[in-house]
Amino acid sequence: MDYQDSLVFAQQLDAEDPIGHMRDAFHIPKINNGADEEIYLCGNSLGLQPKRTSEYLNDELDKWQRLGVKGHFDCEFPWMPYHEFLTEGSAALVGAKTSEVVCMNSLTTNLHLMMVSFFRPEGKRCKILIEDHAFPSDHYAVESQLNFHGLDPAEHMVLVKPRAGEDCLRTEDILQTIDDLADELALVMLPGVQYYTGQVMDMKVISDAAQHHNIPVGFDLAHATGNVPMALHDWGVDFAVWCSYKYLNSGPGSVAGCFVHEKHHDDVDLPRFAGWWGHDKSTRFKMQNQFMPMKSAEAWQLSNPPILSLAAIRASLDTFKEAGGIQALRDKSKQLTGYLRFLLTERLAKQVSIITPDESLSGCQLSLTIETDKTGRSVFEALEAAGVTGDWREPNVIRVAPVPLYNRFEEMVRFVDILERSL
Repeated sequence: MDYQDSLVFAQQLDAEDPIGHMRDAFHIPKINNGADEEIYLCGNSLGLQPKRTSEYLNDELDKWQRLGVKGHFDCEFPWMPYHEFLTEGSAALVGAKTSEVVCMNSLTTNLHLMMVSFFRPEGKRCKILIEDHAFPSDHYAVESQLNFHGLDPAEHMVLVKPRAGEDCLRTEDILQTIDDLADELALVMLPGVQYYTGQVMDMKVISDAAQHHNIPVGFDLAHATGNVPMALHDWGVDFAVWCSYKYLNSGPGSVAGCFVHEKHHDDVDLPRFAGWWGHDKSTRFKMQNQFMPMKSAEAWQLSNPPILSLAAIRASLDTFKEAGGIQALRDKSKQLTGYLRFLLTERLAKQVSIITPDESLSGCQLSLTIETDKTGRSVFEALEAAGVTGDWREPNVIRVAPVPLYNRFEEMVRFVDILERSL
């Protein structure tokens, strides 16, 4: 598309946007004592609240009030199988079979559970490959797993880095590292989208390379799920984990998601930390103490999940369905973030650098660095003061994420106007 740096042009794009009406399905934060809507570009950190969320939560509170424990059984959306109401929508977002996904726990808890099963160091093969600038929680989890096995993280954590003078990882460098250390790696664990740069990893190619050497591969999809289409099943990914409060808009600290490829479902001997909710549900209430894992990703569940959080996720997944699914959102996202990239390049190329790769290797998020005598932090604070919500990541990045569910093209022009004044 031939973009134009014009508010009228942006408003025309909004008028022609086939999913522009979805903005009305969300609560938009207000500024100026409620007179105006702020420019919210922080969906990569915490998504906005769908308007149906309070309805879904109140339904469960009402059920608890009226039915007590009977809410687990004979009613609409009973609590006992409630997590199953989320599998179809979750599977569609990550490209999985419904048996391969489950909503449970938090992201890092799920990451630990997956590494219990899929990081099995033996002999020379005892290293884990992650990226150098991993999200701290992932780094801590990997480091603690190595320590748990009596391995020195300084020796057994392999960190792939961007080349000198570059910000993003090169796929060929990841593949070369896998080939070079094929006899030493016990796990490849990388992000689907790198949190700092916004780079989308080539998950298929990385999975193929790892599994060519029989190395299990897993992905942290915190910044990928609800952002970019994926095909985890077809790619043969062993496991993946994600949170639900960023692009999935299910509320702060909401229950996370997990994917386990079906090729592992029949392996009852696969080591795992087991819990009651992972036991075969047909015999779960016989209360016997011989664990029989379900033949699905549900086998990694520990306890019955928090229903109020699941209700918020169900509201979010229904909102995605109303919008036409992840591909419809991706189509708009390419235009929306592409338009912002155009405006920044057109107006501020000498003052602002975009470290996020081009469209083929990025999703919603653009990561910006300031190339003037002003500090990035001071510019970020000026943006906030002017009614823009993005986020700041040390040491020097302002992250902004135009989310196709609720952001508009007009906001891209207004944001760049404010950024220009802030500089």
